[in-house]
Parts: sequence; structure tokens; C-alpha cells
Amino acid sequence: MKLRKFIKTIPLKLYFLLTIVILYAFFSNDFGLVDIQKTAIILAAAIDKAESGFSLTTQIAVPKGSDRTTGGTSSVEIDAEGETVSDCLSLIYAKTGWVPKLVFCNLILIGEEAAKEDVMHSLNFFLRNEYMPDSCLMAVCEGKAGDMLSSQSAIDDASSLAINKLFSDAAVKSGKVMPNTLREFAISYFGVSESGYLPFVRASSQESNQSAQQTAGSGSGGAKSGSQEEEKIYSAEETAIFRGGKMVGLLPREQTFAFSLLKGNVFAGTFNVKEGDEAVTLTVLKNDGGVSLECKPVPKAKFSLDLLVRLCCRGSSGAIDGVTVDTVPEESLQSAQTIVTGYVNDLWNTCREKGCDLFQLKRSLYRSSLKKYAEWKDNFLSSTQVQIKAVVKTKK
Repeated sequence: MKLRKFIKTIPLKLYFLLTIVILYAFFSNDFGLVDIQKTAIILAAAIDKAESGFSLTTQIAVPKGSDRTTGGTSSVEIDAEGETVSDCLSLIYAKTGWVPKLVFCNLILIGEEAAKEDVMHSLNFFLRNEYMPDSCLMAVCEGKAGDMLSSQSAIDDASSLAINKLFSDAAVKSGKVMPNTLREFAISYFGVSESGYLPFVRASSQESNQSAQQTAGSGSGGAKSGSQEEEKIYSAEETAIFRGGKMVGLLPREQTFAFSLLKGNVFAGTFNVKEGDEAVTLTVLKNDGGVSLECKPVPKAKFSLDLLVRLCCRGSSGAIDGVTVDTVPEESLQSAQTIVTGYVNDLWNTCREKGCDLFQLKRSLYRSSLKKYAEWKDNFLSSTQVQIKAVVKTKK
């Protein structure tokens, strides 16, 4: 009752004034929304070495069609050099008048030469930026990262989108690629193992169909002139390994596959074995893998693989009855077991030679016994023994 009486005493003019204030506050506020006309939405960033520090190339989304499509994702690359990554972004702001936004950045590409130095010097900015997603993918690339990011993809409107496709769930399940994120790489860098990995991206040229048609029209009406426009196809079947933030080696595709098997990632991935003189391709239907550390009496790394496979393809023709048979002969199973054991052994030897604790074994030792960690940490990898057990079975 008192509230109703109080409301009745409020003058009508005050109601009108309050309504104006509320409407003004509503229509004058952007509610945190981004003005796309004033904002550079960064899809990807490429980092290279420069004389004064760093060279940063950003791929910025452009909200309009391009000569390739009337829709989709168009982009433009803007680069700058500075003593820090933050300096570079400030210069990009000065060049374009667009405020750089990293909230949609889904790829950080590091040039080959820049990766040979401590990459955390350049990643420091991204780790400190509160809008940068921790799930942002990272990769090292052949040559300069800025050149690769500025290249034209043969399969997508933007190179960063094409490179991101290399790290899809399907690619991971094939065992051909080992993606990593900003968060996971930083955790491994600051941990006691001080080791990590990133996929290594290469680009191969592919002549565009349009350019080929332009240069091929010499039969009637004279030759047509046109510039040969190179389009790129990307691959990431190799893996760069790091120690102390510096790239110290490169795992070939076989060792990358072994790494993926040990992580238990592979489903429907394939690899080749021998059945006599014949090449046979097997498909992995089930993949159980793991790495553990045993500390008594000396450190021992134990690698285990348990694979269920089926016959996918033969390198030669055979009888029609054999087309429906997908069980793997014992000879091929033994060959598969020998091959994957060799892959794992080569992987371990590469890591030990380069001093990269790729499987975070030193972290396991640190958590299990500080006393033994203090005793073995200085020569841990060189003194660690290895045991590899691989079991390859087929469908019954």
C-alpha cells in the first residue's frame, strides 16, 4: 500500500524524464560489440626473425567478396617489424587504422629460422593477451612464416583456413599429423622436461587452372598472355621437436606416426607392411598406446602398443575369392610388429640424440621421487633404458 501511494505521488514529468534517460542509455551503448569497420579481425599470425627483433605478418578477415568468390572468407596480409610482437601490432594499427583483435586468431605460424631460437620470446605477448584463445593452434613452417601465410591456397580462400584443415579430427585419427595448441606448448615449455613439439608445415606449388587456360589458348585467335599464378598445397606429416623453446630436430613421417600411435590417437590410419615381396596396406581399427617410467634400480622407459588391424589393400591383383577377405596373414602381422617397433625405436633414438624429453618422462620422475630426480636429472635421457612391446592383432 505504501509503495502504491509513493508511485502516485511521482509527477508525470519525472516519468517522462526517466524514460528519456533509459532510451538514451540503451541506444548509445554498443554493449561490447565489435565495430567491424574499425577492427582488424586477425585470423592467423606469422612470426619470423628480423634484424631489430621480430617480423609479424597478420592475416586479417575482410568482410567482402574477392575475385575468387563472391562470398566466403576473404583476407589481406599486413606485416610489420619491431623489437617485440606488441610493437609489431602497434605498427599494424598505425598502418591500417584498424584495432587488431586476436579473439578469433586460430593459428600461430613460426618461421623455420625463428623456431631455432627460444620461441617463447615471441609467444610471450600471446600468453599475456587476455583475449587470445589458449586453444589457438601452433605450427612451424618451412622457410619464412610470413611468405607461407601470404601464399594463395589451392583449396581455400585463405591460407590459414587451408592449414587449419591439416589439423582436423580426421587428420589426427589418420596418425599423419600431431597438432598442438598454445596452451599445451606453454605447459611443456615451463615444465621440468622443458620439451615440446609442433607440426611442421610444408607448401608445394600447384599451377592454377585459370592460369593454365590463359597460357594454353594459342590454337585460334592467337596466344593469350597470362601470368603463371602459383597456388599452394600444404602438408604437415613431419613434427618439429623442441628443447628449451628451441627447435632441435625434425621427426619424419614414420616417427610422427609412431608418436601418434603411442598417444593412442590413431583410428582408421594406414601403414604398409610386406607379405613376401608384395606390399600390403593395413588399417588400424583399434589403437592402445602408452609410455611409462620405471625407476628401479635405474630409469627405464616402457613403450607399449596394442593394435587391431585389418587388410586394406594389396599391391597386386589376386583371386576373386580374396577380395572379401580382410583378415591379415600371420606373416604380415609379424612384419607389422617389426615395423612399428622399429618406428618407436627410431623415435626414441631421435629424442635421446636431440635431448628432447618428448614424452615428459622427467616430469613423471619429478612427481614420483624428488630424490631420484635430483640424482638423474642432468643426464636423464642418456642414462634411461628403453623397453618396447608391440602387439599387432587382426580381426577374427
